[in-house]
Parts: sequence; C-alpha cells; structure tokens
Amino acid sequence: MARLKPRERDAIVQALRAGVVPKLGLPHIQVGRSQEIHEIIKDIDRITEGGSAIRFVIGDYGSGKTFFMNLIRLVAIEKGLVTMFADLAPDRRLHATGGQARSLYAEMARNTSTRSKPDGGALANVVERFVSNAQQEAENASKTPDQIIRERLSHFEEMTGGFDFAKVIRCYWEGYESGNEELKSAVLRWLRGEFSTKTEARNALDVRTIVNDSNIYDHLKLMAAFVCKAGYKGLLVGLDEMVNLFKLNSAQARNANYEQILRILNDVLQGSAQNIGFLMGGTPEFLMHSRRGLYSYEALQSRLAENAFARDGLVDLSGPVIRLANLTPEDMFVLLSNIRNIMQDEGEALPDEALVAFMAHCSSRIGESYFRTPRNTVTAFVNMIAVLQQNPDVEWHDLIEKVELREDQGDDMSDIDVSGEMIPVAGNDDLVTFHL
Repeated sequence: MARLKPRERDAIVQALRAGVVPKLGLPHIQVGRSQEIHEIIKDIDRITEGGSAIRFVIGDYGSGKTFFMNLIRLVAIEKGLVTMFADLAPDRRLHATGGQARSLYAEMARNTSTRSKPDGGALANVVERFVSNAQQEAENASKTPDQIIRERLSHFEEMTGGFDFAKVIRCYWEGYESGNEELKSAVLRWLRGEFSTKTEARNALDVRTIVNDSNIYDHLKLMAAFVCKAGYKGLLVGLDEMVNLFKLNSAQARNANYEQILRILNDVLQGSAQNIGFLMGGTPEFLMHSRRGLYSYEALQSRLAENAFARDGLVDLSGPVIRLANLTPEDMFVLLSNIRNIMQDEGEALPDEALVAFMAHCSSRIGESYFRTPRNTVTAFVNMIAVLQQNPDVEWHDLIEKVELREDQGDDMSDIDVSGEMIPVAGNDDLVTFHL
C-alpha cells in the first residue's frame, strides 16, 4: 500500500474522532467486507462494459454503510468511472414538487468526482475533456470541432431531454472557442441543475428545459452517456441516508419516491440502462418496515425479497440487497491496529496487549454490538490515543479498566486473554483462536 501522506493522516484522524467517514486514505483502515467488495467490483466491471447495476447497502446506524460506499466510490474512480454521490436530507429526495429533487441532483453534480479530482467539483473537467477530445479528433479527421461534437452527440436527441442537453454542450464549445467565460459558466450551471426557471435558461442558453423535480433520473442517464463520450467508462451514482424517505410523514410523498426507485430498479434489472450504476445506503427499517419502508411498496418488496435458500449461515450477495455483515473480533483487532499505526510512531505505539484489553473493555461495557456497529468503538479508541499522546506520563493501563469477562457475556467473544498471546473467539460454530 502507498505511504500515508500527512494530509491523509490528519483527515483520517479528524474524521474518525468526529465519528464520520474520512474522504481520504480509506484503504489504510479498511478491514473485512471482502466478499461484498468483490461483488461490487463485478458490478463496476459490468458498468464499464456497457451494462448497469444497482445495490441497496443495508446496515444499522454506525455499521459502516457510509465507509463502505465511499470505499466503493474510490474503487470506481480508479477503474475509470465518474462518480456522483450525495446524502438525502429533508430538502433533498428523489421525487418532489418543491425543488427537493433538483436540490439532490445539484448536490450530486457538485460532488462529481474523477481520478484527477477525487474530492468533487469535477464536472467542469469532464466537459473540458469532452471538448478537448473533440478538438483533437477534428484535427486528425480534417473536420471542424463543431462537426465532431454534433456527430458524437447526435444520438442524444433520441433520449429524453437529450436535444437540449446536446445543445448546451455545443454552447460550451462556442464559449470555449470564443473565450466567453460567461457562456461556459451558464452551461455548467445548467448541467449542475442550478437554473430554477425555464425562462432564465432560455435567456442564457436558448434552451426550453432545465433539470427539475420530475426529470433528474433522465438527466443522470444523459450524464452517463456523456461521460462515456468524454472518455470515461461509466457513471456511478451514490445515494446515502435513504432512511430520510422512510421518515417522510406523507404516505403519498413516500410512495412517489418509491416509484422513482422502482423505475430505476426496473431499468437496471431489465437491461434498459447503460453505463450507469446506483448505490443506495439505508437502515434495515428503511428496507423492511411493512408500513413505511421499501417493503410497504409491493412491487419493490417482490424484487428486493431475500433469497429463501440463503439461510442457516448461507449468503447470497448476487441480489440487489447487500446486508453488511458484522465485523468479527479479528476484523476489529486489525482495524484498531491500523488506526494505531496511523496515529502513533513505531517507537511509541501501543502494544498489542493494550488493543486486546481495550476490546475486552468494550465487550464488557457495550456487548456484542461493539463490532456490529463499530463507530463508537473507533471514536473511543482514537480519543484514548489522543489522551495518551498529550499526556506522556499516563499509561494505557490507567485508562482501561481491568475487565474479566464471564462466559455468559455474549456469543461473539467468550474469553479474552489480555496477556497479548492470543484471543480465543467464538465464531458461528467452532472456537477459532486468533494469534497476535
């Protein structure tokens, strides 16, 4: 793995201490989830080959949904995709009549990321790359760039909203060629969904449509086709905090959003969408609640139902729903080791014995959920190291209580030897010994 940069180190530590997911350096702390990541990589490969994919990432609060989705975002970027990620909120949702859906699209557009700009704000770079490629192709083919751009965007006119989309991109070329920064800025505003009225868009770009609450999915499909024309391999859309749809008080509003999800799901499962993938993160109640969750919408329930044969420890990760598996005690130990290596120099690093004792402390205080929802455990560990760094006279023994675990304290960790030699861990059926 590449050497950790100081900027990445600071971002990781600050984010973990605040209980949020860092945007940089995720591979340095990633543990577990190998099967889930392998399946999502298959989806990414399918997108690059012209297909589509959709996954619902389901897990409890603090279980690592956002971390997992951000890790997949980085993998997609490295494989040549463009990503558009955003969190749903009371003022941002998939379907609305008061501008909330357009607000969600605008947030996704602002967070557009590529390999050269992984932190967002890459939409202008995508358009610039399309124009530059067209200009180079025109020189090689002895044609004008305008001719090449028209040829490459000709099939857009067959797509919903594609005529004005193609016209807007041609406007960018006009501004690029003439040095009209105001025109280029207006194009980017239109692509980001920042025009609130059609009149404003018509005056600026002579187009009659804008991104609005009713057509954001159509624009996402147009954007997927466009990024491929710009030389990328596809588009990955990430929507986190989908539980905000579950929280909507209006059944009509919830159903309208679920209908939009159903439309996306049908397009993907039937093969109608191309070069586009969706990641949607939510809690179990968002998925399974019979009155307010996705399962309350019969058509979605039938498509998202679990495989009846995947029981008694058997898993099926090929369906649309991925339930994040619990981190094992081994995974938690490796995670804490990674954080220790990031925060401390080799000479002053905590011994393995301290990590074992800390895990024993958490298991006694929190129970088995400390590695099912690791957010609080990680935050506490970062805080402990921060105290030790700022108080060099304090020993880790002074901060971790001596805890003796009883055999009846849970199934996930039946006994921990704090001597640092080994951790006996109770697995599903057999007792597994984890050597340090």
